Amino acid sequence: METALTRLVGVRHPLVQTGMGWVAGPRLVSATANAGALGVLASATMTVDRLREAIREVRSRTDAPFGVNLRADAADAGDRVRLIVDEGVRVASFALAPSPELIAELKEAGVVVIPTVGARRHAEKVAAWGADAVIVQGGEGGGHTGEVATTVLLPQVVDAVRIPVVAAGGFFDGRGLVAALAYGAAGVAMGTRFLLTSDSTVPDAVKQRYLAATVRDVTVTTAVDGLPHRMLRSELVEALENSGRATALLQAVRRAAGLRGLSGVTWRRMVRDGRALRRGKDLTWSQVLLAANTPMLLRASMVDGRTDLGVMASGQVAGVIDDLPSCAGLVERVMAQAEEIVAALSAGGATTPA
Repeated sequence: METALTRLVGVRHPLVQTGMGWVAGPRLVSATANAGALGVLASATMTVDRLREAIREVRSRTDAPFGVNLRADAADAGDRVRLIVDEGVRVASFALAPSPELIAELKEAGVVVIPTVGARRHAEKVAAWGADAVIVQGGEGGGHTGEVATTVLLPQVVDAVRIPVVAAGGFFDGRGLVAALAYGAAGVAMGTRFLLTSDSTVPDAVKQRYLAATVRDVTVTTAVDGLPHRMLRSELVEALENSGRATALLQAVRRAAGLRGLSGVTWRRMVRDGRALRRGKDLTWSQVLLAANTPMLLRASMVDGRTDLGVMASGQVAGVIDDLPSCAGLVERVMAQAEEIVAALSAGGATTPA
């Protein structure tokens, strides 16, 4: 199925595996790429040296195009951009809008730039700065998210920009892909669906927590870091939501102390990062500490399997997913279903495949 996305990045199918921290590592990215979709390596949780190793590991596993996700506000964003250029990575995606200077540097080197946005005005801004495409995440998506549903946000952005638009938030099968294409998107991006594959390195016990979840078990909370964050409801989330400020601060300090041992981050660095996060936001100090530790809260679950210490970012689709296919099996199934629906529509028959 050829679209503006497949032509732009050189993949066979208009599907993107998003750059999820601690989840989108070399194994998942290479498996996605080999299946014909665009795998995106999550770099925010890696040092520059580790990112170089991860890129080379992906390349040792696949000849297909893949991408790297960056934080535009990282102090070493320039170093990471130069690394991507030097290593010949096909796509650079961004969790926050990159500066015009970063976009220009990447485009000059022939790297495709695809930021992720959650509002029409942000899509218009990055398009004006030269982005090649944009991923638009609706409120159904996991992690930090907005309030506008994909079905409302997507057509707004498609009508506003003249670059390929990839839809994210609420997608998990071929029906969703066809719906997104009907809205004018060039493909769909999926996070939770790729997390729940046999190629994902997330511990099996954590995957089972996702599979057992209903749509009502996926919540949006500001209790973790002061920003709307979609995740599975857990003991940690409930404790933070039900705590007073003093209790929440104590819990945050205890968890920060435990997670500091995992990350090696000093208290001085933690306070400095917390102050930066607190600037311009109405956050309590407990939220500041947890915000500074959000990557480690994710690591505790996604790597160490400690759901009691960590958080489990999740799209609402976790409530309707019940299996763990390989990336190859998932991509094949999504594309087969989408093609069957398109054929049925063209023939004027039923739109729901058997």
